[in-house]
Amino acid sequence: MSQNNQNITFAYWVPNVSGGLVVSQIEQRTDWSYDYNVRLAQAAEKSGFDYALTQIRFTAGYNAENQHESVSFSHGILAKTERLKVIAAILPGPWKPALAAKQLATIDHLTNGRIAINVVSGWFRGEFDAIGEEWPEHDQRYARSEEFIRSLKGIWTQNNFSFDGKYYQFKDYTLSPKPLQKPHIEIFQGGSSRAARDMASRVSDWYFTNGNTPAELKKQIDDIREKAKLNHHQVKIGVNAFIIARDTEEEAQAVLQEIIDKANVEAVNAFGDATREAGASTQEGEGNWAKSSFEDLVQYNDGFKTNLIGTPQQIAERIIALKHSGVNLLLLAFLHFQEEVEFFGREVIPRVRELEKQSQPAIAHVVPEALKY
Repeated sequence: MSQNNQNITFAYWVPNVSGGLVVSQIEQRTDWSYDYNVRLAQAAEKSGFDYALTQIRFTAGYNAENQHESVSFSHGILAKTERLKVIAAILPGPWKPALAAKQLATIDHLTNGRIAINVVSGWFRGEFDAIGEEWPEHDQRYARSEEFIRSLKGIWTQNNFSFDGKYYQFKDYTLSPKPLQKPHIEIFQGGSSRAARDMASRVSDWYFTNGNTPAELKKQIDDIREKAKLNHHQVKIGVNAFIIARDTEEEAQAVLQEIIDKANVEAVNAFGDATREAGASTQEGEGNWAKSSFEDLVQYNDGFKTNLIGTPQQIAERIIALKHSGVNLLLLAFLHFQEEVEFFGREVIPRVRELEKQSQPAIAHVVPEALKY
């Protein structure tokens, strides 16, 4: 079955850091506590979500004053759910491949194969400086991440694994037990730069990118899939989006305007400075947020750009347009997570599934001659 004929998959950002998913003083009925996140995960699972992504932050900033660690928090959510797969964000540098491989393999056994990893190459230099970690230049951060992923794959699939890289080395290392998932635990990565796409086209299972229009996303997706084809590799695509689903488009747009009007200006500008510093070091002078306006940066994964803001029907139709541009998964954020995840599952996902059915090519049913009479 071609990727366009498969149902689009839904994931949500786990609010395991405080401050919600917009850098705004607007009321957010979202909480970073474990109890809230367990209820949210259980609601998301029942509402039709397949994945959840935990965030990794080591320092405060940009409204995120408190941050739970991603791997242990992911395991905590998995322990309270039955079907949901949780993607733990991990930073090369603070984590080494041997530790990450061992941690995740154990969690895979404890949760019947429901853990995944998102390898975050790093975008916030201040965080690395604060904890005494090396901050390579942009393309070298992706080179390190690629070695990290190659190491994980080798550890998870081979005995007597050896690797001699610039950042990581192994000699006849055997991990036992190996993960339950075969050939290995799913590997996600993020980015929008050329270096990010190039890395994904060689080693990653999934590629997350910031929000954008279907036309702009298609340019990225075509590039990455063409490169992956040359590497005899396949990559699935996940895109960020911020959902504001209301009974009328006017109500939804009013919520968006209130979020922007109440933006924490100092925090948004500081976030913009950090992302520009990270992006300026790319060969192209561009990164994830190179073309982001102040309004875009209020939602720190450009989620407003994807334009899933309106009525349930409008949002469902726009999701189908994203699917046709090559998107396999939507990574969603909300203002009031629990109640809006439930509303999305009740009002939007069924509409998406119906539109997917309608857009399937008609299958001719050929009746054998012997059964015609």
